[in-house]
Amino acid sequence: MRQKTLQSKKANLGEAKSISALPPKAVFSEPLLTPETDISDLITIARIIRPQGLKGEVIATIETDFPERFDELKTVFLLFPNKKLEEVNLENHWLHKDRIVLKFPAISDRNNAETLRNVLVKIHPSELVELPKEHYYEFDLIGCQVITSTGLDLGKVQELMYTGPAPLLVIKGTQEYLIPLAEEICYEINIKDKKILVNPPKGLLEL
Repeated sequence: MRQKTLQSKKANLGEAKSISALPPKAVFSEPLLTPETDISDLITIARIIRPQGLKGEVIATIETDFPERFDELKTVFLLFPNKKLEEVNLENHWLHKDRIVLKFPAISDRNNAETLRNVLVKIHPSELVELPKEHYYEFDLIGCQVITSTGLDLGKVQELMYTGPAPLLVIKGTQEYLIPLAEEICYEINIKDKKILVNPPKGLLEL
C-alpha cells in the first residue's frame, strides 16, 4: 500500500501528493514488527528496481510523499515477491533524481543487490508521519463505506484515481461510482468508523 496524502480544500482538493485542505487530502506513506504484526499492516515507502553501482547499492522508486523520512530510519522491512519478510538495517541512502538509492550492510556487491529486485521497502504504522488536521492517508480512505446525504449506500472505496484537479474515489457496490474527493461533495470523513458521507451534484451518480 502506498502512502499517499489527501486533503480537501474549498472547491479545490489538489493532487494526491502533499496538498492541504478540508475533507480529503490523501498522502502516500506506514508500529515495530512483533509476532502479532501482519504483513498487511506494514506500509510501503519504496520499491527496489535494480542494483546501482558495484558496492551493493540499489535504486528504488519513492512510494511516499515524505522522502525525508529516510533520514530518521535505522531499520526497514523488506518484503520479497515470495512474501518473505526481513527486518534489515538501513546503512545509507541518498536521492537520485526522482528516485532514491539505498544501501544495506549485508548487501556488499552487485550480485547480492540483484536479489533485491522488485522488493518492497516497508515500515510499521507507528513510524507514519503525523498529518495535519483533515488530511488523510490514501490507505485510510480505501475500504470506507460511502453513503449519500439521502441515505443511499453507494459501496466501498476500492482505490483512488488521479486524473484531474481532485482525486476520484472509485466506489464499488451494486455498480461503480466515481466521486471527486472535494469538500463540497465529501462533507464528512470518519476514518475511525470507515465512513464517508457525500452530497453528489445532480447527475453525478448517473455518469
